[in-house]
Amino acid sequence: MNQPSSSAELAEAPAPLVGRLAPTPSGYLHLGNAVNFVLTWLLVRRSGGRLHLRIDDLDRNRLRRPYLESIFRTIEWLGLDYDHGPTGPDDFLRHHSQLLHLSDYNYLLRRLQLRPGLLHASTRSRTQETEVAVALEQPGAAWRAVVPAGTVVRFNDAWQGPVEIALDRAMPDFVLRKKDAVVAYQLASIADDLRLGTTLIVRGLDLLPSTAAQLWLAGLLPETAAFNAQCIHFLHHPLLPGPDGRKLSKSQQAPLERGVLGSGNGPELVYKAILDMWGIPDSSAYSLQGLDFWLPEYDWLRSYGA
Repeated sequence: MNQPSSSAELAEAPAPLVGRLAPTPSGYLHLGNAVNFVLTWLLVRRSGGRLHLRIDDLDRNRLRRPYLESIFRTIEWLGLDYDHGPTGPDDFLRHHSQLLHLSDYNYLLRRLQLRPGLLHASTRSRTQETEVAVALEQPGAAWRAVVPAGTVVRFNDAWQGPVEIALDRAMPDFVLRKKDAVVAYQLASIADDLRLGTTLIVRGLDLLPSTAAQLWLAGLLPETAAFNAQCIHFLHHPLLPGPDGRKLSKSQQAPLERGVLGSGNGPELVYKAILDMWGIPDSSAYSLQGLDFWLPEYDWLRSYGA
């Protein structure tokens, strides 16, 4: 018969793992997005944690109703569930949109604005190489964070191992407020993850610099200091190439493409892609149950009793 746990043992037990699915409704979800969803779901469910659906919709110029609908359809198609978040497009727009949290984002932006030398304004576009510096008050200017020379961000990644990013070279002046005066992704993502209590972030390998930027940025304010590699587990998985060998991207979709749902295949396509990433050529495991069986034995996951 098992003995009751002592109060000391209970105190050492970690809080439940909290993960999130964080798609953007800027295109139809592709195979890489679906792989990310399933990996996140597997880790959260194995640990007995909680999973949020957090849709990033600050880029209103690219938001389309069919893209938003495809997020919910893809989750259902994959056989996944989540514990908190919108039940559908209308519920999302009314009760869960990032636009409902603009005041929180702007508060953090004002706090960062008080740090001397951190922000500068620019009218430079993505295609321009030369900087056009203007005053912060200039209409139509983007606010950028100035990353000091020699800034290096280090953290441990569950898939990649120890990571070291020279942020001053990878993202020397990333955007904090866009030209439309709306806060940009890096700061909004920090605020959203802190609001949800996120302790697991699963991303593609191409977002390593973004993770480094967020860790550095969050360390500048006491309000965001909890967003750090000691409180959050990061896992950056390999990218899946498209037919042309380039990484899959929603921005490169052809007009008639419908993402992973338009492939004509079942979700086994996604499950197989994950097993291939793990180096497991076992066709009998092309299911969520099979993936759970082959899920790597991460040391940090064991602390949750998984």
